[in-house]
Amino acid sequence: METVGNSREVSYNRAKLWQIICFAANNTSTNIYLVAFSFVTYFSTGILGLAAIFVSQIMGYIRIFDGLIDPTIGVIIDKTDTKFGKYRPILIIGNIITALSFIFLFNIHKFGSAMTIPLFIIALIIHKIGYSMQQTITKAGQTALTNDPSQRPVFNIVDGVMTAILFSGAQIVISGYLTKKHGGFTDGFFVELRWGVIIISAVLALIAVIGIWQKDNQKYFGLGEEKTQKTDLKDYLKVIKGNKPLQVLSLAAAIMKFNAQMFGDAVVNVMLFGILFGDYALSGAISAMMIIPNVLVTTFAASVARKKGLKYAYVLCLQIGLVGLIALAFMLLNGGPGALDLTNWGLYSIGFVVLFAIGRYFTSAPSGLVLTMGADISDYETSVSGRYVSGMIGTIFSFTDSIASSFAPMVVGWVLAAIGFAQDYPTAETALTGDLKFATALLFAIIPAVGIVIALILMRFYKLDRETMIQVQEKIHAMKAAKDVERTIDIAQNVELSDMDYVDLSQYPIDEEE
Repeated sequence: METVGNSREVSYNRAKLWQIICFAANNTSTNIYLVAFSFVTYFSTGILGLAAIFVSQIMGYIRIFDGLIDPTIGVIIDKTDTKFGKYRPILIIGNIITALSFIFLFNIHKFGSAMTIPLFIIALIIHKIGYSMQQTITKAGQTALTNDPSQRPVFNIVDGVMTAILFSGAQIVISGYLTKKHGGFTDGFFVELRWGVIIISAVLALIAVIGIWQKDNQKYFGLGEEKTQKTDLKDYLKVIKGNKPLQVLSLAAAIMKFNAQMFGDAVVNVMLFGILFGDYALSGAISAMMIIPNVLVTTFAASVARKKGLKYAYVLCLQIGLVGLIALAFMLLNGGPGALDLTNWGLYSIGFVVLFAIGRYFTSAPSGLVLTMGADISDYETSVSGRYVSGMIGTIFSFTDSIASSFAPMVVGWVLAAIGFAQDYPTAETALTGDLKFATALLFAIIPAVGIVIALILMRFYKLDRETMIQVQEKIHAMKAAKDVERTIDIAQNVELSDMDYVDLSQYPIDEEE
């Protein structure tokens, strides 16, 4: 434990900077599969020969399945207690399963057409199990990594930089190298994509294991090994029903996940750059330009969070993003082939780049903040019940994310089917029509803007601001210092968070070994 100086002397568990940097690699390790997975639609239609509308619906249903299994994975994480720790085994197993699912998925066409659909569904299910196992550790593990409210947002800065490099770099490589090398989304394209993703993800997962190694210890879980309350299956329902911050933020975060899926959807990006602006290679050029703005926005959000709290930063980013998306929608409706020119800059090109950066990245920044806010909610639950259920809370976010993001490919499929693309997705060679222009603006800006409005309404009911989280850590401090388990539970159940402003924490000394 390390005591951080403030007026009430709370003893915080803090991480070293290198540990935060290394552990943040786990989110990048799973996100690289998310990038590659967005191109599965082209593999399924171009290589497997499946109908576009069928694929869009199946992809949505698989994400719903992913959401349904997430709570089970959360329980497994909370019940895991090995010599190798709680988080490291799940992280490693999840990465291995995800890698095997990709090898299987991109070889389905070698088993014959009769087996295509059932094997496609099986591969997607296996992928979602592995992905959920590893991805949940990103949220759950942060509770053990650090509980200092001013340090937790540092994770968001590191994660934001890594995510910016990943998504922008991937778009550059895919649009500027892989598609040109292999002549589009061919079998050779997917072979190289598959192995590149598997290798990079495995290396990043290993780095994350190193980052969480020291903190993957029972003394950093909840109230410690002896005072943390045992949690039965029936208790999980109590947590879900009684934890209002969890309910509110999981719903708001799900909407932001839906928006992120829309921004990153391969088909939507082909429509935006390849059809509306007439040059798909622009997507790679824009991605390269957006690395610095993305990092700046992420750093801004995390800096605001360190000073004024995660909730304040979350809401502020949504408000700025909403303004950007509304303006961007008008620009898209007035765009066309040649309007975006990155060699001879005009007012349209400058305006698009600025609004694209504001609309997309201020809207996406809250998704990074949620990774840390989930740890706040886990600590809040510990302070009011004495339970440590970081795994379950992490998977509740994954559950709502999966349900909401399942609608992204469905919505894309529905919108495109409505304008005549039920069998095949539009490609960069598809001619621009008025319907395609409106569909692009609808999918990339208008629908995400509506989602932000809903999320802002929800956040009015989220109470874990900076001051409240200080009170949460003060209460946990007192609970850890209680003389026995009965006194710990008494503090949890009978001491309100607001009462902590009047408690002298010097009366609650904590042994550093705890």
